[in-house]
Amino acid sequence: MDIKNLNEVTPFITKDGSEIRELLAYRNSAIRNQSLAEARVPIGGSTQEHYHPKAEEIYYITGGTGRIRIETEIREVRSGDAIAIPPGQKHKLWNSGKEVLMLLCCCAPAYEHADTIITET
Repeated sequence: MDIKNLNEVTPFITKDGSEIRELLAYRNSAIRNQSLAEARVPIGGSTQEHYHPKAEEIYYITGGTGRIRIETEIREVRSGDAIAIPPGQKHKLWNSGKEVLMLLCCCAPAYEHADTIITET
């Protein structure tokens, strides 16, 4: 049985600049086809625009407020919002609030630096 506690997982920085804590993936559990991580975007911060050729993602906002752009559409997001990001869709997330923007990120297949293509400098 694999149970990971968020407070016991070491954070790392993804290729797009997000600080994440990977809770479950093939690297640390019996899960083989997806990954679950918590990401944090600091106040005034953002991710770099990027896309994933293979992975589809679900972002679930658990705290804070922000804006997301997927391709050319921009929307405000807040705690409780679930966001679908299909493979190949360029996306960027901004923290526009007054607290850390926190979200769960589900990727299938699992997150990989090699499957992250940065599209801004």
